[in-house]
Parts: sequence; structure tokens; C-alpha cells
Amino acid sequence: MKKVVVRGAALALSICVLAFSAGTAQAQAYPSKPIRLVVPFPPAGATDVLGRAIAQKLSEGLGQPVTVENRPGAGSTIGADVVAKAAHDGYTLLLASGSLAIASNLYSKLSFDILKSFTPISLVGHVPHMLVVNPSVPANSVKELIALAKARPGQLSAASQGNGTLSHLELEMFKMSTGVDILHVPYKGSNNVMSDLLAGNVSVFFDSVPSSMPLVKAGKLKALGVVGTKRLPTSPDIPTLSEAGLPGFEAKNWFALLAPAGTPKEIVELLNAQVQKAVASPDLVSQLASQGVILEGGTSKQLAAMMQNDVAKWGKVVKAANVHLN
Repeated sequence: MKKVVVRGAALALSICVLAFSAGTAQAQAYPSKPIRLVVPFPPAGATDVLGRAIAQKLSEGLGQPVTVENRPGAGSTIGADVVAKAAHDGYTLLLASGSLAIASNLYSKLSFDILKSFTPISLVGHVPHMLVVNPSVPANSVKELIALAKARPGQLSAASQGNGTLSHLELEMFKMSTGVDILHVPYKGSNNVMSDLLAGNVSVFFDSVPSSMPLVKAGKLKALGVVGTKRLPTSPDIPTLSEAGLPGFEAKNWFALLAPAGTPKEIVELLNAQVQKAVASPDLVSQLASQGVILEGGTSKQLAAMMQNDVAKWGKVVKAANVHLN
């Protein structure tokens, strides 16, 4: 009887060893062929530039080509859908952005779940936003803007890059946090926004720092606050919105690397390690700083928590503001 038990235990141990060896072999063999990085935005844009820069670094670190495939459209959900349906073998990755957390609250018939259909790998970086106004607006701080908006309900207008975009939801969150009544004027993209903002046809705009900062420095716009938890290293005189009287007001235009759900842990850890090396690379930091991207890494668990918080936060804003797509 004892011999049977010993043999059974030995057999079980052998199976475990073989399973572990198979898993280790899979991790060691990865990658053995080119990797596809899906960028859910058009070529030549800021996200595409970031995606190609990260792809190059991953290729150098992994010893295999990492090719960028642009799949734009529908608030980045088209590209996300491609990756969600791909094999979970580490050979199809997604450069996701904060817009995906917003889209998950706007599109009711998505074929994937942002929190269940992907395996988070690592945060890659973010582009900070700030609140800017036309110089004719008689407000030089966030508190003065709030007071002005309350004194003139419905008379101030704020532009956005379109319904459901980050600039729109930042505005709605601002209105919810302050109780002000500001007219929302949606545009299609940022080019027309800027011309109307400079002309004074609209007064307020939540914009990316690289887009607005040159105009701020030229005196053509006024920057009232940074939408984040930290001041900009290049413009430390501009307070954060939290410091300016709106504690906890934060919106991050983040970028992160995701894989299909079920991707083996060993592959996720290897990819995460490569991302950490990439975002700490001085040449990449310098290259992307010109695009306004602040590189940052982190663990898979940290990214998962951030995505969960973002989905919940924007869900509340979308519901409270009754945001609908055109």
C-alpha cells in the first residue's frame, strides 16, 4: 500500500515538474517570431509616434521585430477589439490610452470589456493637460474663473475636441466639481478649436500641454491650472487644479501596454521588464519630451488599478452629465 502511495506522489511530482518545465520553456522561447503592436489611432499622430518609439525599444530588448499596425476609429475601440480577440500568446499587443476607459462608458455594445478582456502589462507614460482661457477672459486664476462663471451663468463657453473626448469630460468634471454653468461647444478635432479660442469665439479649453504651451508663452492664451497631481517641471509657476481650489481634480491622458486576457505570467513579466528599461532610457525620454510625453512605468497591478479607477471615474461623469455621442 505504501509503495502505491509513493508511486502516486512521485507521479504527481513528475507531472508538476513537467508542467513547470513546459511553462519555463515557453517563457524562454518567447519571443521566437515578430510581435504586432496595435496602435488604435492614425499614423503620424502623438500616439503613433509613441507607439513606434516603444516598438523600437522593445524590438532591441527582445531581439525580434515589433511592428506597428494602425487600427484607428471609434474612440480607439476598433484597435482594442482586434487585440481582445487575438491569441493570448504575447505576439499581439495594444498601446491603449485613457480614451479607452472613456469609450467603455460611451459605447453600449462593445464586444470586449476593458477590465476583463486584457492583461495589463505596464503604464508607458502620459501627456499632461491644462486649463487655458482666452486673454480677454477677466480671470487670472481658477478661483477667479469659477467666480466669473457663477456671476455669468451660461455666458462663458468652453470648447472640446468633440462629444465624449477627454477635453469634454474634463469640462463636465469641472462643472460638476464647481457647480458652474458653462456652455459646451463641441468641435471635430483640435485645429478648429484653437483658431476659435484665439479669436475669442470660445473662452475656455482643456488642452494638452504641448499643444497650448507655446501659445501661453507667446501671451496668446492664459494657463490657469495643470490637470494633474504635479506641477510641470518646465513651468513650475502654473499651479495644479488641486492646488488652485479643486482638491483631487485629476485627469490623465495615459498610454499603456496591454495584452489579450490570459497571456502567461512569464510573458507579461518579461514585457513589463522591457518597458521599464525603455521608459528609463535617456534617449527615449529626450525624444518623447518634444512630443509632450512624460514617460513612466510601473507594475501590471498598478496599471490594472489605474484602469479600474479611470473607468469608474469617467462612468460617473458620463452618467451625471448625460453625455451622448453624435
